[in-house]
Amino acid sequence: MRFSRVVILLLIVVGLASQAARFLVVDDPQKSDAVVVLAGETKVRPARALALLRQGMAPHVFLDAEVRDEIFGQRLTDLAQRYVDSLPEAKQVFVCPITGLSTNAESDDVNRCLQSAGAHKVLIVTSEFHTRRARMIFRRRLPQYQFSVAAAYDSNQFGMAWWSHREWAKVTLDEWMKLVWWEAVDRWR
Repeated sequence: MRFSRVVILLLIVVGLASQAARFLVVDDPQKSDAVVVLAGETKVRPARALALLRQGMAPHVFLDAEVRDEIFGQRLTDLAQRYVDSLPEAKQVFVCPITGLSTNAESDDVNRCLQSAGAHKVLIVTSEFHTRRARMIFRRRLPQYQFSVAAAYDSNQFGMAWWSHREWAKVTLDEWMKLVWWEAVDRWR
């Protein structure tokens, strides 16, 4: 009897663990006043935002770029602006300079950019594993806006079968630690 309980408990734990990555992902973009591309990844996230812009999901895109970061001696905000200037949609895409080094802190900088646009409904674009936590943070920190989220998929970085690739496992574990920290500590500050 005791052995069967252990086996059942083990099967439940394995079943829940197998869904750990899937739980992190929310991909439910809604028509909005603006799209915000969260800082961090610079290829897949902007591409997803531009695709949403072209689909008419929002009239403007804000591309978050960290003010203090440099790549090969060039400020990231300057590189982001050159990228924006090269786009056919350049008049609809704006660089949003951020100083926050966490999603929590980034929300304050995003608020300043959104106020200048008069936005009320906002579509966040971020890496798929980051979507649930990002949406939770922005909804909590900026309740004056309605947030939806779109996942930018990158199979080199993350996948649902997280146990099958070392990088996917690391990203899944890291995001779960951040999610638990948000729920246990940061959300109550």
